[in-house]
Amino acid sequence: MNTLIVISVLPIVLLYLGLYKMQKALLPVTVIGLLVALGLAVAKWQDAAFAAPEYHGMILFNQFSIAFSAVAIVLTILILLLSKGYFEKISDHIAEYYAIILFSLAGIIVMVSYYNLTMLFIGIEIMSVSLYILAGIKKNDFASNEAALKYFLMGAFSTGFLLFGFTLVYGSTGSFALEGIQKWVLDHNQMPPMLCTGVILILVGLCFKVGVAPFHFWTPDVYEGSPALITAFMSTVSKTASFAAFLRLFSICFPLISNIWSPALVIVAILTLFIGNITALYQQSFKRMLAYSSISHAGYLLFAIVGLGASSANTIFVYATAYSIASIVAFGALILVTQSTGSDSFDSFNGLGKKNPFLALVVTIAMLSLAGIPLTAGFIGKFFTFNLIMRKYLILLAIVAVINAIISIFYYFRVIVAMYFRGEEREEIVVPPYYVFVLGFAALATIVIGVYPQLINGLI
Repeated sequence: MNTLIVISVLPIVLLYLGLYKMQKALLPVTVIGLLVALGLAVAKWQDAAFAAPEYHGMILFNQFSIAFSAVAIVLTILILLLSKGYFEKISDHIAEYYAIILFSLAGIIVMVSYYNLTMLFIGIEIMSVSLYILAGIKKNDFASNEAALKYFLMGAFSTGFLLFGFTLVYGSTGSFALEGIQKWVLDHNQMPPMLCTGVILILVGLCFKVGVAPFHFWTPDVYEGSPALITAFMSTVSKTASFAAFLRLFSICFPLISNIWSPALVIVAILTLFIGNITALYQQSFKRMLAYSSISHAGYLLFAIVGLGASSANTIFVYATAYSIASIVAFGALILVTQSTGSDSFDSFNGLGKKNPFLALVVTIAMLSLAGIPLTAGFIGKFFTFNLIMRKYLILLAIVAVINAIISIFYYFRVIVAMYFRGEEREEIVVPPYYVFVLGFAALATIVIGVYPQLINGLI
């Protein structure tokens, strides 16, 4: 709870710093505050093994919550370090941007710690409303305004499904508490149609939130229109938290009625993989390719829920961590290349290997990880997801996953080919110290986790 308090108070401090024109203090104060919040979370790790729900069963800060909270905080720190000089180009009032990102993070902490459906709704809305604003922070940019409007409309639409589902589940079980819903399901052999309908509506609402097919149509336009730094936050921190919330609800409340929702989720996962990967093949924009790549990775993350079991939480944790750190490298490089060339096409990466060996190297590591090549964190994540569905004898799903993993190699390697095998006269990109630290740290973490997966495997 102390972590949530620190992250909730920190934005208010930043707004006061902005009020008194202390712009240079914003980033250091934000990073220090987040490190304090991270320390407070990690300090509770041992006690969290025996944690009980708090505040009348509304919140549960167990090791699951702490692990995902810690990942969300670390990823946010890395993304904010990339913001040095970024927001200043958009507006003179940058304190508000830091504050809104932290408010979104507060909602994310609630999402991974809830133990009552009302708290899940509150967490989702805190995160979502903040992201609607962040998507449209370029007020004079038509694409940014369009992204914010589309995100808002689709978010409101999915929230309607989610709330209707919560209502039907409450009408059937008489409880919003996860423990109460779980007990009701255990005590009844036959599930009423109202409960089944509620579960399916919740499934649809959460599928909208995580951006899986056929509920993905908002994702490419929103990711492309939003500022690259905000897209990085949405596709990593927000997606990781959404899947953690998804898993907590279905693993606690509905594992015994998986025959109702699991077949639908299998179809959704297959559609997501094919639509995400095949559409990514035809993209000329690197940023839009990353958007469709994000959709395909959501399909792999669904495997952990389809093959629901004791290792599902660990699988999502490892995969989401691997995907997120590689994506931060990709978006960080995209920001630098776009600022240098004015374009986010694959051609803007031509000749980068000769002029900027460091930048080309970290992007190569990120692309290899996203493609699931061995000795990278991405390979470990894919191995865990494949292993999970094979244990459940979902052979067809495994075959589909392997086919899509092969397809993804083609568009990830387009970037590598452009950097090293397509010569072009270009200026050397100046990589700021903050970017060197973040990109170097993320690339190193990708390799270390790929070689020593036991560092994060088995934490939850």
